[in-house]
Amino acid sequence: MSKQRIAPTLWFDGNADEAVRFYTSVFKNSKIHNVTTYTAAGPLPEGTTMLIDFELDGREFLALNAGPEFKFTEAISLTVNCDGQKEVDEFWNKLLAGGGKEVECGWLKDRFGLFWQIIPVQLTKLLQDKDPRKRARVMEAMLKMKKIDVAQLERAHDEESYATSSSGRF
Repeated sequence: MSKQRIAPTLWFDGNADEAVRFYTSVFKNSKIHNVTTYTAAGPLPEGTTMLIDFELDGREFLALNAGPEFKFTEAISLTVNCDGQKEVDEFWNKLLAGGGKEVECGWLKDRFGLFWQIIPVQLTKLLQDKDPRKRARVMEAMLKMKKIDVAQLERAHDEESYATSSSGRF
């Protein structure tokens, strides 16, 4: 296996093992490569998992067990490009399992605090339409969603009379 030059490291507060097992169960073509433990030099107890080298759907990541000093924020998220509503629903439900939280516009926060964007390829295609009015209707519809609804986006795109609810963005 050739290592990718750049791999993101995810910082966890003592639950990296649980998180990595969860993530590798959600995505096909995923596996744990190596687990490195702390030595007596610390800072966590000897034998505690320090670093996990793992792969999600063919992409390499590192998980670091390092304590409570840093938390995930929306400033960094992982995007899952989905082939349609069925995949959106599948990943959305799996990543929310066990205490995750829906956010907005296809974003969610999993039970470990990591942010994900679950995006159907249709959204990108519709937002690249040459007609600015169609793009605007799609954007307006998307901004009112939590989980992306492909059929609703397509309806907004295709129907000039489409009107989204006026209940506000979130």
